[in-house]
Amino acid sequence: MTGRFPAHIARIALLPALLLAGISGCSGPPPAEHPLSEDALKAVSDDAGAPSDVVARQIDDLFSKPALGETRSLLVYHNGAIVAERYGEGYDENTRLISWSMAKTITAVMIGMLVSDGRLRLDESVPEPRWNRPGDPRAEITLRQLLQMRAGLRHTEAGDPPYESSEVRMLFMDGRDDMADWATSQPLEAEPGAKFEYSSNTTVILADIAARVLTDSSDPDIRRTAVDTYLRTRLFGPIGMDSMVPEYDANGTLIGGSLMHATARDWGKFGEFLRNGGSVRGAQLIPRKWIDFMTTPSPRSPHYGGQTWLNRPTGDDQHPLFPNRAPDNMFAAIGHMGQYVLVSPSQGLTIVRLGHSTSEERPPMLQELADIMELYPER
Repeated sequence: MTGRFPAHIARIALLPALLLAGISGCSGPPPAEHPLSEDALKAVSDDAGAPSDVVARQIDDLFSKPALGETRSLLVYHNGAIVAERYGEGYDENTRLISWSMAKTITAVMIGMLVSDGRLRLDESVPEPRWNRPGDPRAEITLRQLLQMRAGLRHTEAGDPPYESSEVRMLFMDGRDDMADWATSQPLEAEPGAKFEYSSNTTVILADIAARVLTDSSDPDIRRTAVDTYLRTRLFGPIGMDSMVPEYDANGTLIGGSLMHATARDWGKFGEFLRNGGSVRGAQLIPRKWIDFMTTPSPRSPHYGGQTWLNRPTGDDQHPLFPNRAPDNMFAAIGHMGQYVLVSPSQGLTIVRLGHSTSEERPPMLQELADIMELYPER
């Protein structure tokens, strides 16, 4: 023998040392978590329903990670009590923040109250004069179909370029002064009830129907007052949503699909009202079966009910919620740019997140919200 190892034996002999070097030199220990600020720790109650420091850490991620956008407010209700509340710089518990499409769920509750009053019926043609002319196929559209976003009208929520979308035209361009008139003037593109198509135009039609039921007047001020009084008397007042400011167009129609403003606490109160099946402090403001309707999948979309998003699997990677990380009975009011009221009855949870996140920032931000929800077991 020459006293030299064959090359392959030498490589084998050196392998453990190389592996150790790689482990110690390349990977190293996991990076230490940054210390939480006093504000982050104070934002969480000692009785948070989950370890307070862990909840504080998860909430801090929403405010500190740059790839998630700007979180302006975060509120957690657990078993009926606020257990966490935090605000970004320049915002506090008195700041009204815009709903965007979270308003749709409030509009659905208003319609449900009119149904329970006997003034509307789910499966009858709606009181829309333009459609109720002889031979107009839109006369077949029912209230149920409007609520479930399957009316069949030619409404395009997103367009390329954006100004070609029905939503932008109705809100900001040729439809802005009389939004319901613009929305109801669109023709059918599918048989009523046949397909799901999310549409802010549809919710404005629902708001116009409410105004027509509440007053015979076409005067914008009277229409506005009738709807505003109804909402404040029947919904906002009893719930305690004192900060709520709904917007109306020039014709006095509630912009019920997009534009309501309220504090995070009031959005949380609305979520709790839904979590409790339409009751507040033992008073049933709306039949529980209406909340069941709003949170039951429509025949054309497993992840959408009555103006409400559902946490039901669809097989689509672009799901607006996270069916793999929260109970099936979780539901949500969702608004443009990352507004969320997440309600999980089986966990006793309502979580409000308000802020500004782009389309790229929203998916990871939503997973951070899922991290918070996963801290709470089902009851």
